[in-house]
Amino acid sequence: MTVLALGLNHATAPLDLRGRFAIPLDALGHSVNGLRERLRSLHSLPEQLRGASAEVAILSTCNRTELYVASDTEQPLVEPVVDWLAAQGGLAASDLQAHTYVLHGCAVAQHAFRVASGLDSMVLGEPQILGQMKLAVRQAEEVGGLGVTLHQLFQRSFSVAKDVRSNTEIGEHSVSMAAAVVRLGQQLFGELGHLRVLFVGAGEMIELVATHIAARAPQSMTVANRSAERSAALCARFGADAMPLAELPQRLHEFDLIISCTASSVPLIGLGAVERALAKRRHHPMLMVDLAVPRDIEPEVARLDDVYLYTVDDLAAHVQTAGARRHAAVAQAEEIIAAGVHSFGHWLDHRASVPLIQALHRQTNGWRQDELAKARRAIAKGQDVDSVLEALSTALTRKMLHGALSELGSSAGDSHRQCADALQRLFLRPGSPVRQH
Repeated sequence: MTVLALGLNHATAPLDLRGRFAIPLDALGHSVNGLRERLRSLHSLPEQLRGASAEVAILSTCNRTELYVASDTEQPLVEPVVDWLAAQGGLAASDLQAHTYVLHGCAVAQHAFRVASGLDSMVLGEPQILGQMKLAVRQAEEVGGLGVTLHQLFQRSFSVAKDVRSNTEIGEHSVSMAAAVVRLGQQLFGELGHLRVLFVGAGEMIELVATHIAARAPQSMTVANRSAERSAALCARFGADAMPLAELPQRLHEFDLIISCTASSVPLIGLGAVERALAKRRHHPMLMVDLAVPRDIEPEVARLDDVYLYTVDDLAAHVQTAGARRHAAVAQAEEIIAAGVHSFGHWLDHRASVPLIQALHRQTNGWRQDELAKARRAIAKGQDVDSVLEALSTALTRKMLHGALSELGSSAGDSHRQCADALQRLFLRPGSPVRQH
């Protein structure tokens, strides 16, 4: 069984490159099927495996895009997986590889467990990643991308993450992106009570930020989103006003704090719109927070005077924590993860033994059927039943021991001693004496 993870994240790739490979949640199922089809069509696969489907799941957030693959084939899968991902972002595979990491076997489990537990996040212990991983797994499951191996991997990831949350202080040392936005606003404007706030988008991250902002009772809150239904739900919850997304360029000057996080593939707020907004505001400062990957706000906006633009990467630098208690919590979490990895490795080893177990059952069942057929023929001819049963049991015993005894007889030195030890463990009860001659 081949288990593989390939990805890029905040530690290996800059924001704009991550943006090229970000996959919206509603496109994950299509992407899972696309990668499975690519692997299914590999000409290098043996004929008997060419029609088989690999297990695939894809996790894509603002901080990472990761492909998880499991397959019964031993054929190399890294190159076709890299090629597929590179094509999604319109990049040469060789250029992409400089920003990716590849993991195999138990290393995949360790990585997935750390991701789910918030240990691999830009903000240590942030809780959103677990929900994002569960959504990604659900999307893969709905299109048939999960099999036994990836199902086990992710269910164990969720279990380990729960243990980490319950038994360590990791969560207590997490300062969320949402709380960081509030802190930035307070640093620039003081209290937020006099601010007019605009949220662009209506997804989970915007909802989290809106919760923190609303607790500071700003002067007004407005939501601009493509989906009027989603926007209306958010407005009702927080007492905000709805605004058509098309009005964004004309009304940008009305807001002091703009937080944007959409799934748009192109920037929604351009340099020209911000320049015009500043002129109308008589250069009263604006704080703009772009939590989207790809970007919602053109990066050139950061060069303007009186605009303070923060990206998701910038924000992470403001929420890092340190100290002895934090390090102790990480150490405890890593111990829980290590135990989970050991358990998954044990399961994976047993999973790899399934074909051997099935082959042994087929062979021994064939011997049993052959000897039963001989016994029935002998009884039909009138032979004594006891002698027939004696012959059947003797023949089965000889067949069962033949291969082991042949191996023991043909081996020598260390190989002979190892074979003898194995036979004693397999065929003799513990404590049974072995007479020396």
